[in-house]
Amino acid sequence: MNSLNVALIIRLLTPISIFVLIVVLGLVVENRLKSIAKNVETKPNIGQYSFVLTSFNNIIFIWSIVGAIALILPMLDLPNSVNTLVETILIVVALGAATILASRLAVSIIQAYSLKNESTVSLSSLFEYLTKVIIYSTGFLIIIQSIGVEITALITAFGVGSLSIGLAFQNTLSNLISGVNIILARKIRVGDYIRIRQGEEGYVIDVELRYTIVKDIFNNITVIPNSQVINGSFKNYTLEDTSMLLPIEIGISYDSDLDQVEKITLETAKYVLENTKGGDKEYEPFMRYEKFDPFAIKFIVYLKINEYFDKLIITHEFIKNLYKNYQQENINIAYPITNNFLSPDTFMEQKKINVEPRKSTNN
Repeated sequence: MNSLNVALIIRLLTPISIFVLIVVLGLVVENRLKSIAKNVETKPNIGQYSFVLTSFNNIIFIWSIVGAIALILPMLDLPNSVNTLVETILIVVALGAATILASRLAVSIIQAYSLKNESTVSLSSLFEYLTKVIIYSTGFLIIIQSIGVEITALITAFGVGSLSIGLAFQNTLSNLISGVNIILARKIRVGDYIRIRQGEEGYVIDVELRYTIVKDIFNNITVIPNSQVINGSFKNYTLEDTSMLLPIEIGISYDSDLDQVEKITLETAKYVLENTKGGDKEYEPFMRYEKFDPFAIKFIVYLKINEYFDKLIITHEFIKNLYKNYQQENINIAYPITNNFLSPDTFMEQKKINVEPRKSTNN
């Protein structure tokens, strides 16, 4: 009797011990990978690849549970129907975890490659979403085929259903396809400063399923349908280079010394670029006289800024310093002058002209 009890206890403890041992080993391995990933992140050369290790978070633990159950399953003497059901569930869970891992790795690889090489596709939420949809769809088909479900009929039904869905959601699909075109064409990227034909402008912070999200310099969010962006004209201020020329138009009076005006203006522009954040310190500003206006000689000064937003502070500092320097050099900024009053002498002269001498009435 005692030997029977001992044999029963051993029979029960063996699968439990194996299960606990494998699961604990999985936890140890996963925690070790997390520790290694943290150390790798601090390395200058390989830190960008730490996502490979972090992608395994919770995956190894799930696989360890699946492996432990699969290993002890023959020891449990379960009915064939239950045994088959458990095996099917284990396959689904293992392949599902593998699909999640593949999705994490794919998105992280694209993101890392996009940051490393600016000529690649920039990662937006739309591109991330499409990548996940493709991987999860593939994983789903692999899973149902692994458990014995015929996928040919399912794919056929999916094709017919897609046609019906496409007809019902034409506007949504139009924006979705436009968003894909925006990403693949790379004429608009996340972080670019754009202005579309309708007048909306700002930094692109994301390209979603239906909308392009833009934030202007006042931190206001503008939501623009993707089809409106792709079907109209737009200006991208940072497509090739974030720096740009900043033209500022000025008019000076006709009695100014043009050589002196040019000298003072360029010295001021150079000073502002070198001492104001946002200015290109290496750039040599220049100016060109443009035309004779009724009240001024017009010219344009060209400064270079690092990005579109910097035009605010550079313009502010340039106008302030230029006005101060013009005053010191007695250079007058032109403006229209209208004489709406008469001086006392002019008034008396006008009065003498208008007063006629009286005619004599004596007979």
